[in-house]
Amino acid sequence: MGKLRQFEKPTGFRDFPPSTAAKKRLVERRVQACFQRWGYREVLTPTLEYFDTVGAASAIPEYKMFKLIDREGKTLVLRPDLTAPIARMVSSVLKDDPLPIRLYYHASVFRAQDDSARTVEFFQSGVELVGDPSPEADAEVIALAAEALSACEISPFQLAVGHVELLDGLLREQVEDPQQVEQLKACLGARDVVGYKERVAQLNLTPEGKELLLRLPHLSGGKDRLESLRPQMRSRRVENAVRHLWEMWEALEDFGANRHVVLDLSLVGSLHYYTGVYFEGYALPSSFPLVSGGRYDRLLERFGRPAPATGFALKTDRLMEASPAADQEMERVALVYPRSARREAIRRAQELRKEGKAVILQVADDPDQRTEIDADRVVRWEEGEDGRK
Repeated sequence: MGKLRQFEKPTGFRDFPPSTAAKKRLVERRVQACFQRWGYREVLTPTLEYFDTVGAASAIPEYKMFKLIDREGKTLVLRPDLTAPIARMVSSVLKDDPLPIRLYYHASVFRAQDDSARTVEFFQSGVELVGDPSPEADAEVIALAAEALSACEISPFQLAVGHVELLDGLLREQVEDPQQVEQLKACLGARDVVGYKERVAQLNLTPEGKELLLRLPHLSGGKDRLESLRPQMRSRRVENAVRHLWEMWEALEDFGANRHVVLDLSLVGSLHYYTGVYFEGYALPSSFPLVSGGRYDRLLERFGRPAPATGFALKTDRLMEASPAADQEMERVALVYPRSARREAIRRAQELRKEGKAVILQVADDPDQRTEIDADRVVRWEEGEDGRK
């Protein structure tokens, strides 16, 4: 490997120039205002975590984690997600806080990619609602996700909602072989409908069972889709999932968020720790999710404080690209002054800043000196009675 040039940085990491950094802060401010209005409080977790605790509990595959060894020989990881660190915090630092707990965050996560040219540091903003197993809790985080997307002026957008227990239950009611069930879910997760239908066609099923599985990729819409499943439900597991989704939908109607939501009963959770409702949000017509989340009721027991939980993460990088939102920037004024008028120039700069302007001070003893300055307006000082032009 050749010697690194001074301006090089690790592959997959990025610099954010002023305009990009400003857009990131704008998006974060807008979604944070939503989170705070709904009663969520901010938390911060370390960039480095122990692999044996957070790393082992994370749903991110180990091969995607960045590992380090500390001086004591313990393996550390750059945090691959935020849900596991917050679960650790709720079970330790916040162990005496009564449930439910509502928390939010802005942070970066680190995941190695198969293609080394891709980004490996991702920015996320999200919420975790810990301690509430109700359909209303799931409806709350979905409605809050919709409000956050609206606050960033994403329009139109759609939230696709599924239920991992319902999908798994429906498949296992018809297919006895667990391996075949996982293969079918893998096809659905990859949006490979053709491959899914080919596998279903090869299975030894009843005509009714085969017809149901072939319809699964197309079972999307409103709560009427749940009603169509009732005659074919054969297990308490599926019945409970359908009931939960039905009650969640009714809560979404009360929130006024159901207009943004479509049920997609073939939706597969992107991370393995999801235990119930799972959802993704898109800026139409794009197929890249801006937000994803759902229920993960078994994660906190790994840290010694069993509790149900639900939440979501906004993908800040994608949200920045999709959002047309822009702040009205303050006027940038440059005061170019001779050194002899420095005190007066500083006083005038302070006055302009109190008026809400961004002021750049630039010394130039030569009145004919021309300097390129990043400003909306350049004021060149001329000696006079008050020291101003």
